[in-house]
Amino acid sequence: MQTTMDFAAARRAMIDSQLRTSGVNEPFVLDRMASVAREEHVPQASRAAAYIDRAVPLENGRRLAAPLFYGMLLAEAKPVGEDRALVVDSGAGYLPELLRPLVGDMEIVSPEEAVAASRKRGDFTLLAIDGAVERIPGSLAKRLAEGARAVTGLVRNGVTRLAIGRKSGAEIALLPLAEIGIPRLGEFDAPKGWSF
Repeated sequence: MQTTMDFAAARRAMIDSQLRTSGVNEPFVLDRMASVAREEHVPQASRAAAYIDRAVPLENGRRLAAPLFYGMLLAEAKPVGEDRALVVDSGAGYLPELLRPLVGDMEIVSPEEAVAASRKRGDFTLLAIDGAVERIPGSLAKRLAEGARAVTGLVRNGVTRLAIGRKSGAEIALLPLAEIGIPRLGEFDAPKGWSF
């Protein structure tokens, strides 16, 4: 006999046992995390695991990060209604859905589109990347307004951390914060070369 999972109860448990206990208590974050059905952003076979505290494999070969990553990302992003957000989505659509009502405008790009050479200049005020990166290429940075905020995962020596930053000139300087497991986006790997 198959039982139906109570996803609303799973969302409440995620908030109480994963977010609140890790210091994510901002009301707007908890509201969004309670409102967006994570189970609708994973493959059908993985719905029962949608709220566990680790990454869930997606059909495109990527992974949906653990809920704590998204809670911390939203808290650090501090989105406002005047923001124009550029979201690099891993393919799940979960991060864009969390951010959508919190910002004034949003453009969603894939990791491949985000690192592709582009002549586009933009005036985005918030960059949110759904995954961990080694670097943010200049082609992506130039799509942001001066002083724009960035929130992403950052990979250094194989360790992933949540990171925040600001655009200054042609680059985005990132400050690593909390160490947390975040799926890596290989498209953002730094070119390999010799070092002495």
